[in-house]
Amino acid sequence: MDTLVKGDVDVVDVDPYDDDGFPEYRNLQAPGAVAVRAAIRGKKPVPKEGLATRRQLRALGLSPGGQAPVARLICRGGTRWAWLYRVDLAVPKRTPTLAQEAALDRAMAARQTCPTCRIRYYACLPLRTQGRCDPCELGIEPSPDTVMSYPAPTSHGLAA
Repeated sequence: MDTLVKGDVDVVDVDPYDDDGFPEYRNLQAPGAVAVRAAIRGKKPVPKEGLATRRQLRALGLSPGGQAPVARLICRGGTRWAWLYRVDLAVPKRTPTLAQEAALDRAMAARQTCPTCRIRYYACLPLRTQGRCDPCELGIEPSPDTVMSYPAPTSHGLAA
């Protein structure tokens, strides 16, 4: 068995400013950035190649699809950044099933419905702090433009 001598140990050079070698781009400098922005605005079709952020991929109807980021987009003088993904490896985003949409609607209804007056509003209510809607808290009628109104059913759909 070898014994280590003081001079045998290899020195590892560590760069504290190294960010794993990701290329960094500023605004509109990434490959295909202008084409991606034009496609988001509806002026051109979705590009076949280039780099885009997650939000840009979502606006194009795509998702990263499990791929690893390939670069970083630097914003606001280096204080903010976002990962960039390849557009050619992106996959179409999934559409929710009817059961998932119904579950989301039930969850939003629970956040938008006042437990006192049972009226559903367009915005989420301060149920954790206040416990009910503002009109119930103040003792006034709710404004019609803040309340969801559903059309009355024309038929009940029953057999008899």
